[in-house]
Amino acid sequence: MALVEDGRIVDERAGDSSRTHGERLPGELAALGVAWSSVDVFAVCAGPGSFTGLRIGIATVQGLALVARRAVVGVSALEAVAQLASRDLVEGDTIGVWIDAQRGEVFSALYRIAAGRVFTPERLLELETPAVAAPLATVAAWSQYDLRATSFAGDAVARYATALETTGLKRRAERPLLLAGAVGCMASIRAERGEVAAPEAIRPLYVRRPDAEIHRERQAAR
Repeated sequence: MALVEDGRIVDERAGDSSRTHGERLPGELAALGVAWSSVDVFAVCAGPGSFTGLRIGIATVQGLALVARRAVVGVSALEAVAQLASRDLVEGDTIGVWIDAQRGEVFSALYRIAAGRVFTPERLLELETPAVAAPLATVAAWSQYDLRATSFAGDAVARYATALETTGLKRRAERPLLLAGAVGCMASIRAERGEVAAPEAIRPLYVRRPDAEIHRERQAAR
């Protein structure tokens, strides 16, 4: 959770990962001590991530926004990681974002840093759209780019460090990052530009198809 005012992170907190989103989210949000009627716009990380976690997070923010009669901005977790990582890089550098997707796979996207300031949409040029695959398959899919100078960021970088090293690519070890503040800053800029949505219009960025859908197709094929 985070509270952003005038482009500045006022408060940012990590959630209790030992508890499920449904168990912890209401209380953790209340702990921020914010009157929801005083919030101008709500922001939510729209994914990619776990199906249940995304649904709970988005539904919670939708509910708060509906009660407060405010708009919502949905932000990609992949872009938020890239925005944070870009602070230490320069225009023209590339960032490969890997978020742990479990099952031996990573959620990924590839960006090039542009001339915009951090947290603005103009900061990043998306070279490869969000996808999910095994680490080595992701590297192969990006083979058209010179990845030797690419910085890799995200929580899956350390987990799949061996896979990166076997390809001879430079590995950038990233410490765990809190994304809520970045999501809030990005949403604040977009809201100032009028790039907001009604609460019910926010859709999760799943990337991976639901297991239930895949199972139905397999059953039908049989």
